[in-house]
Amino acid sequence: MQTRRQFFGSMSVPAVSAVTVAYLNPTMIERALAAVTELSQYTGSTEAIAADEAIWFEVSQAFTVDRSIVNLNNGGVSPSPAIVQQAMKRHLDYSNTCPPYAMWRVLEPQREAVRERLARQFGCEPEEIALTRNASEGMQICQFGIDLKPGDEVLTTTQDYPRMLDTFKQRQRREGIVLKQFAAPVISEDPSQIVSLFQQNITPRTRVILMCHMINLTGQILPVRAVVAMARERGIPVIVDGAHALAHFDFKLSDLDCDYYATSLHKWLFAPHGTGLLYVRRDKIHDLWPMMAAPEAGDNNIRKYEEIGTHPAANYLAIAEALTFHQGIGPKRKEARLIYLRDYWANRLLAHDRVRLHTSLKPGFACGIATVQIDGVDSVEMNNWLWNEYRILTTAIMHDDLEGLRVSPSVYTTIEELDRFCDAIEHVIKNGLPA
Repeated sequence: MQTRRQFFGSMSVPAVSAVTVAYLNPTMIERALAAVTELSQYTGSTEAIAADEAIWFEVSQAFTVDRSIVNLNNGGVSPSPAIVQQAMKRHLDYSNTCPPYAMWRVLEPQREAVRERLARQFGCEPEEIALTRNASEGMQICQFGIDLKPGDEVLTTTQDYPRMLDTFKQRQRREGIVLKQFAAPVISEDPSQIVSLFQQNITPRTRVILMCHMINLTGQILPVRAVVAMARERGIPVIVDGAHALAHFDFKLSDLDCDYYATSLHKWLFAPHGTGLLYVRRDKIHDLWPMMAAPEAGDNNIRKYEEIGTHPAANYLAIAEALTFHQGIGPKRKEARLIYLRDYWANRLLAHDRVRLHTSLKPGFACGIATVQIDGVDSVEMNNWLWNEYRILTTAIMHDDLEGLRVSPSVYTTIEELDRFCDAIEHVIKNGLPA
């Protein structure tokens, strides 16, 4: 990122001092490199790669996870590979040698290369990407930054993320805007149905649409591009919550043609915790206010959304290693593996009559996240029992439209771990939860 002085002035940047790579664990780094190299040289189909346990075992060794825990809540926050952790530590150590020099003059300018690489990977211009701390920050920049008057309506569904709904509810209490919600189907395998529901609920007072790219409750993928096109014909901007989507399945931001898109990079890109991305289409930057004040000279500059005061450089620079790791695995291969893991546990459990899946298994409608319910079993109690008895982490979903366990494995998850999860669920199906 350009520093405050570089953003609104000029500043000479000295050459970067040599930083040792001795902090890196050679064995883990070598295995990570070997794994992505093997993936890149694999001559079989994407489906064959997804099922090759030997390759994915090597990928899993790039992570420092605790194997006494089965972490099936990667949709919440993911561990970073060792190479990302070590890069962050390296940058942090260097920052502390002399922060005003090392952090502000040397490391901060390198943020621009991270911005450029993210833009190249995800299909937009560098001047349309702001680096944020998480999806919530990016979303709230958009939600608070759009001018609205009393009576203006914001349209969204009942299944959008609670924090984002609370943001507009606060504007509703404070400013008199109107948050209008409609019930989305729990599973929809007809994109035109979703577009039609948004269209039917537009009124002459609708000023903004808020929608998920991937619904956090179920992992359902919504037809963003089609909704955006419909809304743009009516002059209505669309804020897209991409918290669970970017780097999860293979797409470019340019595929969506949306106005605003926010995501967390510490989920599926495996970047350091507390990193996110905000995309604002270039012609929308001027009129979208930053959440923290920035000088008028920066009205057209995407970096005005990064004016948050003193912040670490290390977290953001280590995004580069996460991006390289993602590219090494390959977006299509990563998507295929996540779908393979989902189908492995879901199809096994669907053999039981009492199992209900609240997520489509058809191509294009979901990816690695799915939500499962056992009829007659309280999902919160089952979630707690899985942790207390088996050290299995899932997410209990309790919503007016559905309940269940949200299950989100990742590329480091093993088949043996999914078998442990399925064994535990089948025990509950057969015997119930202990009193």
